[in-house]
Amino acid sequence: MEPKLSTRIQSLATSQTIAMAERAADLKASGVDIISLSLGEPDFDTPDYIIDAAEKAIEGKFFKYPPIVGYKDTREAIARKLKRDNNLDYNIDQIVVSTGSKQSIFNAAMVLVSPGDEVLLPAPFWVSYKEIAKLVGGVPKPIYTTIDNNFKITPEQLEDAITEKTKLMIFNTPSNPSGSVYSRAELEALGEILKKYPNVYVISDEIYEYINFTGNFASFAEISELKDRIVTVNGASKAFAMTGWRVGYMAAHPTIAKACAKIQSQVTSGANTLAQKALIAALDGGKEKIEYMINAFNERRKLVYQLLKDIPGFKVNMPEGAFYFFPDVTTFFGKELNGYKINNATDLSMYLLEVAKVATVTGDAFGAPECLRFSYATSKEDLIEAFKRIKKALKY
Repeated sequence: MEPKLSTRIQSLATSQTIAMAERAADLKASGVDIISLSLGEPDFDTPDYIIDAAEKAIEGKFFKYPPIVGYKDTREAIARKLKRDNNLDYNIDQIVVSTGSKQSIFNAAMVLVSPGDEVLLPAPFWVSYKEIAKLVGGVPKPIYTTIDNNFKITPEQLEDAITEKTKLMIFNTPSNPSGSVYSRAELEALGEILKKYPNVYVISDEIYEYINFTGNFASFAEISELKDRIVTVNGASKAFAMTGWRVGYMAAHPTIAKACAKIQSQVTSGANTLAQKALIAALDGGKEKIEYMINAFNERRKLVYQLLKDIPGFKVNMPEGAFYFFPDVTTFFGKELNGYKINNATDLSMYLLEVAKVATVTGDAFGAPECLRFSYATSKEDLIEAFKRIKKALKY
């Protein structure tokens, strides 16, 4: 007899970024020459100075259960980073280290959202935000944007979206999937709206903070009047090429941090010991030690912008951060290409996989069904070849 699963899991969507990456990997394993632009994972190796810190942790035999909230020296390193880079003062009892920033987001949503509470999601949003909101009993409420305003919400949109049921907004800058970066002035304008609604909290996902080509980064919690209502989330995966290390962190009001630790104690306990020690080296090294990666991403960004501009039908803007392009592809809707009917972005994504042998991710997964996401976290050679194939598949 087929097992009867919970309504919770039946309502949960599979991550389309991971699903497309797995589909591409399966095709590649079967001998198909696939170029994957689907997964947001740096193609660099973790820097040696970070690996050295982990090796020293092995030599020091850090193999026992760590504290639920993270080692004291790890949280001290996080506090130093937040002060140095963001001018934010947090005590270590306001910081919780987790198994990746995704767990930090989930923990915070679990302790802030009650069943029926509305969770605002500026769209496009990272695929997991919507499903996390649903998992914790919240009601996801997208705030839609377009490429014409660089996928940024306005203060007017934010105020129009807030109701008496609104409890949380999950906010991301630099953004996955759009690459948009909110300026300090833009955050302050949104902050003026939030000041009117003291029951609304914000999870500020800043995982792409260092992969930012504007020269400036503003953290939401720098708005002092809102700091107690903002959960700042960050981690090591993107900037330090540490996706497999699974270590992230959050900083928040002590009551929120304590509640997140309570949740974590019942789910995973403390984060990996070796990854925590490696995180200290990563954060203390700061942005300066990884400038070579950031510069490489910037060069690829410029390259892909020109490659996309050279393909008629893609409406593209220049992203200011992260490592994605998110062009509007509605020009292709309703067309037939090589016998394939393109009704939407999902059809176009599958068409490019089957015909061009290039893996992308449909914008539908991000609350923007008019777009496709291209990751440029891969080599220039692969990027040039991928867009050559795409151009040919689109008959240009």
